[in-house]
Order: sequence, then structure tokens, then C-alpha cells
Amino acid sequence: MRFVVTKACAGGRARAGALYIGGSSAAPIETPSLLLSTCKGLPAFISRDHLSELPSPDSLLLSVSPLHFLDCPSTKTISNIGGLHQMLGLQDHFFIAATRDSLESLPESVGCNKHGATFETPSGRRLVKPSSYKEMITSLMPNLWVSLADEVPAWVSQKRNKISVDRTLRWLDECLALDPVGGKDMLGFIVGGSDIEERKHCATEVARRNVSGFWIGGFGLGENIEERSALLNAVTDSLPEEKLRLVSGLSLPEEVLQGVAAGVDLFDSTYIYHLTLGGFALIYPVNIVDGETAELQLDDSLGDCTKINLRATIYRMDTSPLVADCTCFTCQNHTRAYINHLLNVHEMLAHILLEIHNTHHYLSFFRAVREAIKSGKFDLFRQRFVESRRIHLTSTVPCS
Repeated sequence: MRFVVTKACAGGRARAGALYIGGSSAAPIETPSLLLSTCKGLPAFISRDHLSELPSPDSLLLSVSPLHFLDCPSTKTISNIGGLHQMLGLQDHFFIAATRDSLESLPESVGCNKHGATFETPSGRRLVKPSSYKEMITSLMPNLWVSLADEVPAWVSQKRNKISVDRTLRWLDECLALDPVGGKDMLGFIVGGSDIEERKHCATEVARRNVSGFWIGGFGLGENIEERSALLNAVTDSLPEEKLRLVSGLSLPEEVLQGVAAGVDLFDSTYIYHLTLGGFALIYPVNIVDGETAELQLDDSLGDCTKINLRATIYRMDTSPLVADCTCFTCQNHTRAYINHLLNVHEMLAHILLEIHNTHHYLSFFRAVREAIKSGKFDLFRQRFVESRRIHLTSTVPCS
């Protein structure tokens, strides 16, 4: 893996980059970008065959939790097959392994002690030590993996927060000592809750270690949204510019823009999964008009609505696609009425079609963010996007 910063916004922290995950002939993945959430290596409702319907190479980044494999299939079985890439037949994809469940909003950890973290699994509560965690990583053979961490919500006491930081740093050192390549494929986990000083301390200490990049955790766990920017900036200001930065817990588009403004490169998000599970389809405008003057304009032809609920009876006879100009498989082949029918009869195909569209649309949003950074118009893009969303959220007129 090789990461290069290709563009930095003047007077700000937002930046565009390129992540090289294959040989010299492989197309790089441009950042900021989305890390697709998975269950045992694949998105919840998208099969291996349907992954090819998503934009490439944007859709090649997959998040996986080793804890999903504590029971079946076992990591030993996966190791005998040849790792995750061989088992899933996804040799061209890029797996990043972390203990945080990529389909849950909260960390899986339900307790910690000096030896390791305990997690709830279908077979009961399991203690995961750095040594056993490294064994799982060795069996799965991901492209990158994240050190074991004691991630806590924002409302814990200052003492508990400090313990979380100390444990996370100690476990990082243990993981590094167990790694035969000395952190070459490892991301250091950064915690610290809502305490700026603890965040700075943890980030500074992790940056001193020989890691390939950084996983910024502890967000989306009850912190005040108004203080989040200061927390993010405190972390990114303490990290070297040339290394990859990944954050978990920022899902809404406004939150992603907040992370991009702080200098984050990759986002581990549950947004698509939970939208799809609820029967929602994304429709907010993401198009940018490029030209010689590099002027940016949001396409407001769809109004200010963010998403539509396909379970609503208003769509029972709507034969239009989810989004008129969308090029995804779902919009090119199916109507709102058909997906409404599938949802109402509890057919799983509804979630498959919705996740294909929502993933495609969200990846298009990230593409628009990258274009805004490249053209030097990110601040304007963020301002207009947030304003249009705020109009919808405060409006008393329901979306159609």
C-alpha cells in the first residue's frame, strides 16, 4: 500500500490523495473516499457479482471485522483457503480489518481489562487479547489492519477515558511487537473521547510508532457535534501529513464534510446499511458543474430532499427511477413502484436494489467532494451543501 497527497486546500486542512493498492499498472483509489461496510467480507445486501455494478475503483475498499469470524467459518479455515481474498474471490479488492463491527453504530467492546477486550458473539462473551487478535489477522490476510483498542463513549469519566488511552497505546505496542513486518500494514488506533488533551496525547504517541496510517475512533459515540471539529483538528494537527488517516463514526454527509475539512482521507460509515435497512433511497443532489472558470454549482433539480421512504404509499404507482439521471443498475432497470412492492411483500430483493443505489449515490457524493477539493472550491461546496440540507431539515413541507 502506498498513499500520496495530491492536492491540499489553501488555508485549510481538506486534501485529496491517491491510494495505490495494486501493482504499478493498477488505477489508484482517490481520496477522500468511502470504506464500504461488510458482514464477513461483503456488504450486507450486495453479492460478489453485484459489486461489479458499483463504480470502480471507488468501490474496492472494504471494511471487515475479524470478530465476525470467531465462530463460523473459523479464521483457521479461512487461512487454509488462502485468506479473505481467496475465500470471497475478491483479489482486486482492498480489505481493512478492525475490531469495531462495521455494521454497528457502537463499538462491539462490552468490557476491557489489562489483558484484552471482551466482545459479545453468538457463542457468548469472548476475551480478545492482542496475541489472539494478531492470530486472527494473520489468518484473514487483510491488506491493512487496525491495532486493538479500548474505545469508549463520550460520557465516560475523565479517569476512564485516560485508562482507555493508556490501554490503547499499550495494546498498540504489543501488536507491533507481534507483527513480523513491524507495522508496515498496520493502522494505529487513536482514542481520547471528548477530551482534547487526551486526543492530542494519544495522536502524538501513535504518530511516534512505526505505523502506516491512523484509524481515528471514538466518534459518533455521544460527543457534542459542536465540539467535534475541535477534536478532529486536534488529532489531525498531531499527525504527519504524508500518512493515511481514516475515521469511523461519521456517517451523515454533513459529518463527512466535517471530517474532510479536518484532513481525513477515508471514512468507515454505517450510513448506507441503516438507510437500506429502513427502506430509504438517497436522492440529494451531488453533481458539480466543471468548466474553465471552475465554478461549482449544486444541481437542485430534485429539490432539497435528502432521501425518500420507498415504503410510502405515494410510490405505489410511481414508475420513475429513484433518481432520474442516476446510472446505477437499480435506476437503469427498476422503478420506485417496483421497489415499493418488494418492500411491502418483504422481498429481500428490495434491499439488494436499494443498497446498490445508495452505495452508488454515496460514492458519487465522495466523487463530488474530491472534485471540489481539486478545483479549490471545497469550502463553497460544503457551505452550499449544508445550507440546502438545513433548508430541508427545518422545512415543514414533507418530501415527495
